[in-house]
Amino acid sequence: MDPHLDTVMDGPLVALEKKIIEATPSIERWFRLKWQDHTPPFYCSVDLRNAGFKLAPVDTNLFPGGFNNLSAEMSPLAVQATMAAIDKYCPDARNLLLIPENHTRNTHYLENLSRLIQIMRMAGLQVRLGSLLPDLPEHATIRFPDNTEYAVEPLARIHNNRRVGLTDFNPCTILLNNDLSAGTPDILANVYEQVLVPPLHAGWSVRRKSNHFTQYDEVARQFARLIEIDPWTINPFFSQCSHVDFAAREGEECLAASVHTVLTKIRRKYKEYGIKEKPFVIVKADAGTYGMGVMTVTDASEITGLNRKKRNKMSVGKEGLTVRDVIIQEGVHSFERVDNAVAEPVVYMIDRYVVGGFYRVHDTRGVTENLNAPGAHFSPLPFSHAHALPDKTAEPGTTVPNRIYMYGIIARLALLAASIEMERTDPDT
Repeated sequence: MDPHLDTVMDGPLVALEKKIIEATPSIERWFRLKWQDHTPPFYCSVDLRNAGFKLAPVDTNLFPGGFNNLSAEMSPLAVQATMAAIDKYCPDARNLLLIPENHTRNTHYLENLSRLIQIMRMAGLQVRLGSLLPDLPEHATIRFPDNTEYAVEPLARIHNNRRVGLTDFNPCTILLNNDLSAGTPDILANVYEQVLVPPLHAGWSVRRKSNHFTQYDEVARQFARLIEIDPWTINPFFSQCSHVDFAAREGEECLAASVHTVLTKIRRKYKEYGIKEKPFVIVKADAGTYGMGVMTVTDASEITGLNRKKRNKMSVGKEGLTVRDVIIQEGVHSFERVDNAVAEPVVYMIDRYVVGGFYRVHDTRGVTENLNAPGAHFSPLPFSHAHALPDKTAEPGTTVPNRIYMYGIIARLALLAASIEMERTDPDT
């Protein structure tokens, strides 16, 4: 059953859909050539926002949880995509070591792990779980929501300390589903003869969203030239500030100036397109996930007027780490609705293939607010429908398949940007 959609589709986005559908052969060839030069991340999820006049990515996660929120009908495609990914790294792979987040008691995360294990096993891999927890008992067991049990074991250095595995398990490939927010653990450093995906510099202790969106900016410009559109319709403006300390009120001048600059650029675009909505920016930690350290700002004066509660909220990210680097990103309204609640699409990919997605839905959040917050629920995107292929004859803005195809295109642009980002930030090159 499709979610109920009530999206404003006018002006630039209707033109964008028309351009994309008409240029499908050129677009797919363009992607195919790009993947000859760049290796996609093993997996990736992209948060999109649909303002009706603009469709853009606002976050790209290289350690995606939430596979349990995808439609079960998409699992065969996920298995095929996993096979394609494994073939690039270790074609004769038999063993895969999956390293999860440390909060393995979270029910939803356990459902994600269960789905991931199922996908990997159907791709022909023996899967074991290895934990980064330093005090993990030698034989710990986790129970999945379906009452199946799975052993989670402490990691070990094996084969003269050159490889990582378990005491009786020597994997060809190590798959991280832990975003390393707390830092790169010593046990994963200097690993030889094995493939570690995503790479260590993809972890949030190293990676910065501003680096990603710098690469996305160039990818969006190239794509815009290909189909002759304004890149702004698929690309949020952004800026970045370092050495910010919300608690000590340090870096406020940089932050306020950046907010003013980005808002000014947005206002010019709104005037150009006759958009009546109120511009806003999202100020958030330049590293990290889980929707922590995020606020909506409509005027630079709000930065210097933050009360203690808001400053404390912005000061801390995942793992209790202090936020020092901040990205100021153009806010994209979310006029997508599911059952009359504000929603945003999230697209999942393995290798270079879209393998599904879902709407993140929030009953109490507004069109300018962060939806990745407590109270959100999820509704699978209808990628799995047999008719969900682009229809060149359909009136722009009227069909779900065309909209879903657009989501996949923009998500793949972010995926390409992530691959270039990983190449250019690789400390070994």
